[in-house]
Amino acid sequence: MTVSPNDRPAMLVTGGAKRIGAAIARAFGAAGWHVVIHYGRSRKQAEALVAQLPSAEIVACDLDDWDQGPAMVEELARRLPDWRVLINCAGVFDIDTAQDLDPATFMPAMRVNAATPARLGQAFLAHARANGGRRLIHITDQKLLNPNPDFFSYTMSKHALAATVPMLSMARTDARDRVYGIAPGAILASHDQSEAEAEVSHRMNLLHRRATAQDVAGAALFLAGGWLASGETLYVDSGQHLTAQPRDVLFLARHGDAA
Repeated sequence: MTVSPNDRPAMLVTGGAKRIGAAIARAFGAAGWHVVIHYGRSRKQAEALVAQLPSAEIVACDLDDWDQGPAMVEELARRLPDWRVLINCAGVFDIDTAQDLDPATFMPAMRVNAATPARLGQAFLAHARANGGRRLIHITDQKLLNPNPDFFSYTMSKHALAATVPMLSMARTDARDRVYGIAPGAILASHDQSEAEAEVSHRMNLLHRRATAQDVAGAALFLAGGWLASGETLYVDSGQHLTAQPRDVLFLARHGDAA
């Protein structure tokens, strides 16, 4: 493991120590990138992952703080000579409902899942140096097109984040830059879900196939090439967004309801 990015293009993934973020970090590392892994409270996991990658480093930041995120981006921009990709993957996923909006759930969701990624993206597009243009990628959710009343604050926050994709794209000052979204479906066990429940719920899609974290990582690598027009969102969900699901699949599977 090295920490010198001088001979590699660099990327930062927030929430990169675990789950989908870790899969993205591994994929970019294997593809020859210098990987910057952001973590909040998962330092041990971040250190273990960085030791497995050819060129990587870790950075800590509280994404629930209004100023720490942009400061982190500006510091990285000063020292990374070719920082091409920022992937906003970190998020909070706590339950509340459409019948009872919980302020203690709502405010962190809107800050961590929407406001901070938008501010990170603004700072990245303003300060990062990159050969051939920069790529800002937000990880959103298939709930954008297939909403249900569960996880109310989380879903609102992902809709807010998704709204920044076309707006930030339109505000670009460099035509080589791209702003994208990736909208995953149900991929990893979440909330209080068991793996057995996840195996059922995550196949509630048109293909009856469980999408994987590696699928999301592959989509991120594709978007890093800038092949799509800026402002686009890729759905990585085996067609889940094309179904009509009245509740989150966690509950559909748990209560034996049809999706």
